[in-house]
Amino acid sequence: MCGIVGVYAPDNVFQTTLDGLSMLQHRGQDAAGIATCDNDTFYLHKDNGMITDVFDAPHMARMQGHFGLGHVRYPTAGCSSVAESQPFYVNSPYGIMLAHNGNLTNATDLLHTMRHQYYRHINTSSDSEVLLNVFAHALSKSVSAKPTTQDIFNAIEHVHKTCKGGYAVVLLIAGVGMVAFRDPNGIRPLCYGHRINDQGGKDYMMASESSALDINDFTLDGDIAPAEAIFISTDGELFRESYTGKVESCYNTCLFEYVYLSRQDSVLDGVSVYASRALMGKYLARKIMREWEDYDFDVIIPIPETSRTAAIEMARRLNIPMREGFVKNRYVGRTFIMPGQNIRSQSVRRKLNPIKAEFAGKRVLLVDDSIVRGTTSRKIVEKVREMGAEKVYLASAAPEVRYPNVYGIDMPSEKELIAGDNKSIATMEQELGCDKLIFQNLSDLKKAVTKLNPALTSFDDCVFTGHYVTNDIDSTYLKQLDSQRNDAVKLNQMTATNIVRNMTPNNH
Repeated sequence: MCGIVGVYAPDNVFQTTLDGLSMLQHRGQDAAGIATCDNDTFYLHKDNGMITDVFDAPHMARMQGHFGLGHVRYPTAGCSSVAESQPFYVNSPYGIMLAHNGNLTNATDLLHTMRHQYYRHINTSSDSEVLLNVFAHALSKSVSAKPTTQDIFNAIEHVHKTCKGGYAVVLLIAGVGMVAFRDPNGIRPLCYGHRINDQGGKDYMMASESSALDINDFTLDGDIAPAEAIFISTDGELFRESYTGKVESCYNTCLFEYVYLSRQDSVLDGVSVYASRALMGKYLARKIMREWEDYDFDVIIPIPETSRTAAIEMARRLNIPMREGFVKNRYVGRTFIMPGQNIRSQSVRRKLNPIKAEFAGKRVLLVDDSIVRGTTSRKIVEKVREMGAEKVYLASAAPEVRYPNVYGIDMPSEKELIAGDNKSIATMEQELGCDKLIFQNLSDLKKAVTKLNPALTSFDDCVFTGHYVTNDIDSTYLKQLDSQRNDAVKLNQMTATNIVRNMTPNNH
């Protein structure tokens, strides 16, 4: 999971790009980067860390241009060195910058093709750089001094036919314009919008989430559809191309975007994330009333902060008071996207501090958006018991997460998931230390989205079902993925990265 932003405006776009990217910080805390394009010249700055650590006034003064491209990185595999951060650049043909959110499932095969058939050099272990070179190679077939709009759309068609997996992409082509497109399944989100500028024309913005548009006063025009592309030329003219009929395409929006990944003030594929989470609470309350008739909890307490919307609706439906039982340290990042189990565990202790009076002597229903590894939930349950709770129940607004994600979310292997290996509810209750555990039904989770946009009838629900919509995932692939993502590997990568950082002079 990463966050991407693309901006066009007649005036300098750096500040707009930075502001939009700041609204996507939750999608990646490992690194940040921005590129701007002024005529044929690119300006690029990227580094490890949060946005506020990476950019300062000198960068703002230097980054000129009418096109901007931003990226926040959350590594799903590979190392976390600065070289792996985005945007990525190639100088042939024309000069191209890329920001990518997602994961290519056939990256290994594509890497071999790029190196041994097309003799293109890939400098990192990132599949994003592979995707960039697939596009660049296809665009190199243009015979013009500058590629035409049709050349660009033909290159994107080649990407759709060549690359498998989930991807949302924004590209800058020096002296040509900005391109945005989305994979044929529409797994990873990408929206666009406009605002009227001082000259009476239109500025344009592309982003992973609509909240990035809101902060810059852009009007949300919609979502880039699966297998659709938008091109904005240097004079601000917008062109669209749909590849329906040329490649197999269908909306398979990632359900986990609505459960956890996206901001609740965003709208994805026509669905308010906030409204969908309220419906998750409604349907989970109905399940409790249906399957747990003698529920006896005194209070409902959300585990901050993504679950609060669902908890409010559950409290209303069940006629049980909701209380804030935890104070969140807002200066600790999202633990889900932190590499390494030890770091996640330490961050949980720093992130949430319980209010003892809200737990002492009470039967408590804790509500979380989802339960993935279970380590966070286990520590929270332990802490609540230490606060004197009589009973601790746990509810998840999402179904059991039983399988890894391969489309850009760092879900671990089955053996590292609390619900992996088809584990029973009773076993999970014992491992988490709670008195009762209840999960959302998958059908109700889907209903929480489709009710708000009936056109969405199919989803990427692989983490719940083990069904991968690209139909190219087998046990061999998952085993290889585990070897890249497990916590032991990440710890070694972090250690190696820190050694390199300590050996490198600070040139900032």
